[in-house]
Amino acid sequence: MKNLQQTKVLFMAQAAMIAAIYTVLTLLGASFSYGEVQVRISEALTILPVFTPAAIPGLFIGCLLSNILGGCIIPDVIFGSLATLIGAFFTWKIRSLNKFLAPLPPIVSNILIVPFVLKYGYQLPFPIPFMMLTVGIGEIVSCGILGIVLYTALNKYRHILFRSKF
Repeated sequence: MKNLQQTKVLFMAQAAMIAAIYTVLTLLGASFSYGEVQVRISEALTILPVFTPAAIPGLFIGCLLSNILGGCIIPDVIFGSLATLIGAFFTWKIRSLNKFLAPLPPIVSNILIVPFVLKYGYQLPFPIPFMMLTVGIGEIVSCGILGIVLYTALNKYRHILFRSKF
């Protein structure tokens, strides 16, 4: 019983720390974290489900808080956060395949969801394929490039940082 409680506390602590770091990184980089061309430095954290399943709710809550505190409209708060949740879940599902595949789920989920929020929620005049391209470029930079850099930095210490019994 005590072991189960420790596991739950560890999971919640990891999720809370990831949510807090995501939120702080997004809000600190607010000038390029929102809009049709966005490079959220915090999206590099979408690589974390490779290390711990606690990153799934952590990233979702972090994105949700970032969108609320950043003054986003309700559809962006909901669907932008769901895009991060979907990406995090599928990153965790493919975690053992290849480190270079791990950033693909958040990149794809954001490319497929965010342009519609931008077009219909914010009434941006750009065509959806163009916004898919701009969102995709931002996601490739943040999730793909910065995410792999973060993976490389953390992987050596994964058993210390992400001790888990999940």
